[in-house]
Amino acid sequence: MYVIKNSLFVKLFYCFLILFVNALSNKLLADWPQFRGPSGDGRVNVISHPKKWSAKENLAWSQSISGGGWSSPIIFGKKVFLTTAVDSKNTKPLGHAGGVRNMRGKKPTEPYDFKLICLNLQDGSLNWQKTITKKQPKFSIHPSNTYATESPVTDGKHVFCYFAAIGKVAAVDFEGQLVWNVDVGAFPSGNGFGTGSSLTLSKGKLFIQCDNDQDSFVLALDVANGKEIWKSKRSSRTSWSSPFLWKNKKRTDLVVCGSGTVTGYDPASGKTNWRITNARSAFTASPASDGRYIFLGNSGPMSQGPLFAIGPEVSEESKLDITKLPKGIKWAIQRGGPGMASPVVSGEYLYVCSRGFLSCYSTNSGKRIYKSRLPSSKSIAASMWADDEHIFLMDESGKTFVVKSGKEFEILAENQLDDLFWSTPAVSNGNLLLRGSNKLYCIREIRGINEK
Repeated sequence: MYVIKNSLFVKLFYCFLILFVNALSNKLLADWPQFRGPSGDGRVNVISHPKKWSAKENLAWSQSISGGGWSSPIIFGKKVFLTTAVDSKNTKPLGHAGGVRNMRGKKPTEPYDFKLICLNLQDGSLNWQKTITKKQPKFSIHPSNTYATESPVTDGKHVFCYFAAIGKVAAVDFEGQLVWNVDVGAFPSGNGFGTGSSLTLSKGKLFIQCDNDQDSFVLALDVANGKEIWKSKRSSRTSWSSPFLWKNKKRTDLVVCGSGTVTGYDPASGKTNWRITNARSAFTASPASDGRYIFLGNSGPMSQGPLFAIGPEVSEESKLDITKLPKGIKWAIQRGGPGMASPVVSGEYLYVCSRGFLSCYSTNSGKRIYKSRLPSSKSIAASMWADDEHIFLMDESGKTFVVKSGKEFEILAENQLDDLFWSTPAVSNGNLLLRGSNKLYCIREIRGINEK
């Protein structure tokens, strides 16, 4: 009898342990702590937010945001964090419509308030806002960009902000108190477009990519005090991709995409593990991953660049050659690179958006499954997000396409909000946060409305 009871006790104990671990895992995955989510590539285990929404359907709340910012919101628990830069005119960014693409920016003539804002996820109410600094940027930006385009990141205790336009990095606790701030330098960008590389962190290190037209580098700071742990100079010029932590079967690489190069650094020391050159132009989009490979590419203003997959066997400096793939390159396509929107993996497929078309590729072979036009779509800057059944793409006019994952191109839904959207969304616990130029919108299932 003792043996039976003891055996039953052990089974119950392990069942409880499994439930506890799963609950803890789901809680960690439920948060959206950085640009493109927990894995940094837009993948979600199961998307639980509504597939349909509008200003009258499943819009839980909207909150006006002062100033301009294309940084993505991040979510931890019931708190939402986002950054903005505010001048006396409450300047907002412009879209690509109406010839704005060819306009040039003007140098700022006054200081901006560089702020971190904390909202309540449940109702959008303001918890607090903290001015990190008030300063006049040295350089102009394109009218479509902002002075707060770099997304923050959190470790669950502090929020880390980076305003590349003024070279400021800061840590703020969850009550809005400044813990530390450091200056890493502000530099001119290619064609005066401005900056946009977001932060990432791992094991007590905050990683910053600063590719510019004067003095490029990648930097690791200690999250506890902001002190430099390592810094690596780069020959790359301006790019806008964000650093990506790739945990493959051999090691963890900090992948940094620059102007024509992709480099894998050791996150602990900054040592270069490998480098791929001859990747043509600067990267705007950030990598995607399926857990085995990373997928990346770029496109210039007038032409589409390469799309390629890198495997964990990559281990040296090599030149990207489509006709003779170097070691570690799984596959490569001459013209398949994404535009501004970062690609995403759904199931066995890689989805890439460029110039109003959505292309689907096999992650294993690189074979293109289809290339289809998104009907009546505008410019797409926000990165995609997906689970194994759906892919979501949002254009700058606020139209979001819900596409079925798989070999056939099928649009399941089209949703519309009226604002200007370039910021990449955030997803958590049935909530979808969409940042427009004027407001932050929370999409959530509202049963009372839907059942009428």
